[in-house]
Parts: sequence; structure tokens; C-alpha cells
Amino acid sequence: MTRTLFLCALSSVLFACGPAPDRGPLGVAIIGEEEELFSSGVRLSPAAQHIRAASHEGLVALDQTGQVVPALAERWIVTDDAMSYIFRLRNSEGPNGEPITAAQIRLLLQERIRQFEGTSLGLDFAKLVEVRAMTGRVIELRLSGPMPDFLRLLAQPELGLAIEGSGTGPMMVEREDDGAIARLTMMPPEARGFPARQDWRERTRDLAVQSLSARDAIDAFSRGELDLLMNGRIAEFPMVELGPLSRGAVQVDPTFGLFGFIVRSDADLLESPARREALSMAIDRETLLQPFGIGGWAPTSWIVPANMFVPAIYQSSRWPDLTLEQRREIARGRVAQWRAATGEEPVVRVGLPEGPGSDLLFASLARGWQEIGVRAEKVGLGKGGDLELRDRLARYSSPRWFLNQLNCSIAIGLCSEEADALVSETLTLRDPFAKQALLIEAHQILTREEVFIPLGSPVRWSLVRGTVDGYQANPWGLHPLPELAEAPN
Repeated sequence: MTRTLFLCALSSVLFACGPAPDRGPLGVAIIGEEEELFSSGVRLSPAAQHIRAASHEGLVALDQTGQVVPALAERWIVTDDAMSYIFRLRNSEGPNGEPITAAQIRLLLQERIRQFEGTSLGLDFAKLVEVRAMTGRVIELRLSGPMPDFLRLLAQPELGLAIEGSGTGPMMVEREDDGAIARLTMMPPEARGFPARQDWRERTRDLAVQSLSARDAIDAFSRGELDLLMNGRIAEFPMVELGPLSRGAVQVDPTFGLFGFIVRSDADLLESPARREALSMAIDRETLLQPFGIGGWAPTSWIVPANMFVPAIYQSSRWPDLTLEQRREIARGRVAQWRAATGEEPVVRVGLPEGPGSDLLFASLARGWQEIGVRAEKVGLGKGGDLELRDRLARYSSPRWFLNQLNCSIAIGLCSEEADALVSETLTLRDPFAKQALLIEAHQILTREEVFIPLGSPVRWSLVRGTVDGYQANPWGLHPLPELAEAPN
């Protein structure tokens, strides 16, 4: 499937070119478009996220369990007020052989975060107010207020830095097969500022990574051409029933994030928050994914999961005292009232990705909406849907992440400037109870305005052959490639 090439990209000082050890490269596919594999910028596809995380270290990184681990920074401390993070860089060199300094990292971080402006990731970094090089290898990041998950945010692949245009590892990347395949090879330990090891090549394995459509990836896995397939979503999940399970196993990540519908239009039927709520009330979330047979899926009718607020202030359902049929009766009345007043047929256009899973999901939604007198039409993403599926994994565990996804500056659908202002107020607060009170109020506004119709937690699945080590399902849906290369497969 790929040519057996050995990477000589850095220089002969790093290692001599020659054939790989006895084993061939581990075959990995990440579901997506082929051109996404080497995309750059601040809006990275899942494939590009994995490649960047493997080849461009940030101060910290995520391991296979989703825990924060050292990267360019060998260690760090957090001050008592939780507003200052001080990192000590490991003793490593850039491509020119010169030591990597705190002053370099400061400039790179500042530039990178400036590039996030206008994105939800930029809003996530709004608490970062100062980056300061304290000594040659010590750098301080100062926040406007405490953020318990700041390290996890800092470990995102988009924070991987390029020193003089090149990544610092831990892997090197070469394009193969006219750029359709990324060949990833571990760098020698001494090239990354660690003690040399004579057996490092014997203890590592190259990776051959592709970005493929779901159909092509599943077929390749079934033929034994891939060892690991990642980034499966609900749209493609029914495809795995077609054969490859006898040669591998489905692993479903215990993820959380946004999975539901942004409201693109507030015209006609959707003009009123009450009628938008009617559509939400009509959904039978408890049985929504039953046709998929996915165990442990968590439905929700809240934008921010109820367990995110501590102590708990929300019940598991927005309508705890109403049965599904009672909810539908209320929704049916609101729709009928609009139809009588306008004489128009209630229709909602629903934007979904292509795939058999989307067809199953739409069929279930359409039946529920038909029960309240609304006809649903399925269209593709970006094809003029009144509602459009939003399927995003959380970057960190905080209500602020969820609220940032619907900020007016992102301009993805209906929003509330009032809610945005409340979230902004929390950036400088040190009192966790005062901060939570504002986030709760912002959440209540977005819920009342019905700017988003939640369904539940996002679905991410992989096909993992039994011979693959170094892979572990985790809540963040990121599976570091270096751990796959270092595992004794």
C-alpha cells in the first residue's frame, strides 16, 4: 500500500538511512478528505490534528489516556492563586542546532494565539493575558482568572509550534505516494534533548497515515491493509456492520461535546423561540440512537451537560414533569396555532452529512416532528438547512467551552449577545461561585432563546486490530500517533 522508504529528512546526524526494522509500518487511516491530511492553519481537521500533534510539540501534550504530559516543557508549576503557569523548557535544539529558548517560545505562542482570533479556540484562550520569558529556559503564562483546565487547552494540537518553520517532533513526517500518505518516523531521543539509546529504532515503528473516506477506510481495514481506523462518526457507524468486525474491534470513545442542531434561520416556523422549543420537545432522545446499538450514549436536552454545574442545579431533562407524549401535545398545539395563523405548511430543512447513519438519525427525527405536524426535509451540510448538525468534541471540561461554541462572533447561527457578555464577565472573576452564577445565567439565556437543539454526546469510534498497542479510548477523541509508534506491536 505504501512504499517502504526510510526518512532522511533532517540530516545524517540524526540517523542513517536504511531499511526499517523487520516490521513494516503500522497502517493508520483517519476518516476525512484526502487533502485534509497536511492542512495547516488554526482550523485543523482531525487528520491534520493528529499529524500536527505528532510532529509539532507544544509546551505540553496529551497522552493516549487524554492526560496532560510534558512536551517542550519538561516540568511546570502553578502559583497559589492559580493565575500563573511557569514552565521550564527541556534542553532541546531547533533545526539550526541552537538551543530552543523561552524568548522564541514566547513569540511563537503569541503569534499562534493571535491567529485564533475569530474562532471558538480564540475565545477559549481569552483568559491568557501575558506570556513572559523569565530566563533562557523558563516561560510564564499569566491568566486573568483561574482556569483549572488551562493545561488541557494548552495541549491542543493547534498549539504545536514550528521552530524556524520545522516541527520539533517527536516524529518526522514525509509525504509518500504523491502526498496521499504521511510516513511518520520517531526522532532519535538525542535529537529531542533526551539521553541517547542504542536500541531506539528497535523499540519504535514507522506509521503510514492516510485520510480516507469512511467507505474506503472500512474496506481497506476489512482487506487487512490497515491496522487502525480513527475518527468514525455517527454518519458512518452503520457501515462497520458490513464485514470488518471479524478482523478488528470497534472502540467507542466516551466523548462529550456538542451534538445537535444549530438554528440557521429564524424565519417562518422557526421565528419564535416557543416553536423552536416545540421541535426540541418532540424528539425522543432516549431511543434516538437505539438503531445504532451504541451502548452508553448520553442523551441530553441541555446545551451544557447538567453535570457540568457543581453543585447540580439542573435535572437530567428540561421537562422532567412531562412525558414524551405530553411534550408532543404541547408542541403540536404551537405548530397548529402557527399553521392556522399563516396558512402555511410547517416544514423544516435539516442539514446533515452524507452517510447511512445520518439517514437513520433523520428518520427518527422526522417521525417525531411528524407527530407534531411538521414535515422534515433532509439536505446536505451547507445546503441551506434551517437546522444544521453541529458535531464537536469538547476541548476541556467547562461550561465556558460549550457557551463559546455559540458565541455571536463565530457566526454559525442564532446567538445571544447578552449571553456572550455574561461569559466575558467571568474571565476576570476569581470567585468560582460568582463565575458559575454568570455561566448559569448565560446558559439559561441561550436555552430560553432556543439557539441550539441538543441531542446528546458526540459519537467517535475506531476500528482497532488486536495487534495494535498504544491505543486507548478517551474522552477527547485524540489518539497520539507517537504512542502507537513506541508500543511493542
